[in-house]
Amino acid sequence: MQDTAGASAPESSGPSSTPVLSGGLSRLVPVGQEHTADLCRIRALPEVLRYWRKPDPASGWPLDDPDVVRFAVVVDEQVVGLIQYSQEDHPDYRHASLDIFLDPAVHGRGVGRDAVATLAAHLVDDHGHHRLVIDPATDNHAAIRCYTAVGFRPVGVMRRYERDAAGNGWHGGLLMDLLAEDLQRGPVVAGPG
Repeated sequence: MQDTAGASAPESSGPSSTPVLSGGLSRLVPVGQEHTADLCRIRALPEVLRYWRKPDPASGWPLDDPDVVRFAVVVDEQVVGLIQYSQEDHPDYRHASLDIFLDPAVHGRGVGRDAVATLAAHLVDDHGHHRLVIDPATDNHAAIRCYTAVGFRPVGVMRRYERDAAGNGWHGGLLMDLLAEDLQRGPVVAGPG
């Protein structure tokens, strides 16, 4: 990934004027109605459904939650996934929380690391966050490797943290955090994530 300090492009999209963010491999474009079909198709893939529930068509996803900022992950002008964040703005607990899913067709190419590092740099550099969190399923080893490569560190396992995507049981989540000084900046090489 290229150095993302100031990665916010001057262009913006949508009424909220959320900037387009450019990484070394991907662009993060604020989600609009034009991304919905691609994102729903990707989210319905079996590899993604393992960790993300299929959205309810009546919910209006991915435009359904004004408290979450969502970006389409774009590579070579194709939507290949979604990355999102929410913020805790209370001054005593201020931080941001991230989440991502990608089309399995781009797994192993460094796109996940690039997108996570690009968004993390934006949240640190442009929003002033000193700490970020992410919480992959404990058995999502590729995601954990990806987040570790960006600088996230395990904090602890949250047992029976989340209902599985099929709604049949519970699985653990690995709470990981990244302090601003731990953010790994630099070129992305192909590999997990």
